[in-house]
Amino acid sequence: MGVVESTILFFAAVAGGIVNALAGGGTLITFPMLTAVGVPAVSANVTNTVALCPGYLGGALAQLKDMKGQGGTLRVLLPVGALGGIAGGVLLLNTGEQLFRAIVPYLIFFAAGLMAVQERLRSLLIRRAVPAGPHRRNRVAAAIGIAAVYGGYFGAGLSVITLAVLGLTIDENLTRLNAVKQMLAFVINVSSAVYFLFSGQVVWTAMLVMAAGSVAGGFIGGRIAGRISPQALRWTVVAVGAAAGIFYLL
Repeated sequence: MGVVESTILFFAAVAGGIVNALAGGGTLITFPMLTAVGVPAVSANVTNTVALCPGYLGGALAQLKDMKGQGGTLRVLLPVGALGGIAGGVLLLNTGEQLFRAIVPYLIFFAAGLMAVQERLRSLLIRRAVPAGPHRRNRVAAAIGIAAVYGGYFGAGLSVITLAVLGLTIDENLTRLNAVKQMLAFVINVSSAVYFLFSGQVVWTAMLVMAAGSVAGGFIGGRIAGRISPQALRWTVVAVGAAAGIFYLL
């Protein structure tokens, strides 16, 4: 991979890190850039998952205080999330390159659609948020398992799906639900990323460049959070995702 391609991927990862810090959906920027510089679709997805892992750690650590008192929920859901992430990774690596390329535009449209309804979903969850009550753990574990498989397979929009599942199955306020979501997203991505490390599909040069860019972007996003409208940024990401989906479809 040459200097030009590495530079493109670095700045794409910076943009993805900023977007993830402010609104989510950075994969809709970084994944298309990987394929644009010639990385095959499956390898691009694998490399992207591994490269963006550091950003999820920051999100999880930032909300540690909101996880207090939720140890029981996390003890049930984190192993489910880890197993689901690995299962999604196994499914991805057993999907042929041609089939995955055919599926990609629909995955991107799905993720962009989730981003588009994110605020409406958030408002719904705020309206239904009630004080903590009995956790319906079997039902939420099954739903999180399905979401984790999706996260290990593609990942874009995982945070939106996870928050929706938690909000509709657990009686808890939105801030504490978001903390659980952050930890789940981290565990799902790390478990699939660790599995991918031994797959032979990681493009290491691209991964290292993008990991550095993602960390830088996350830092920048944190610094400019008060100066940029997350709503405007989210709709920009939706537009980029829709354009990328149309490009892959055609």
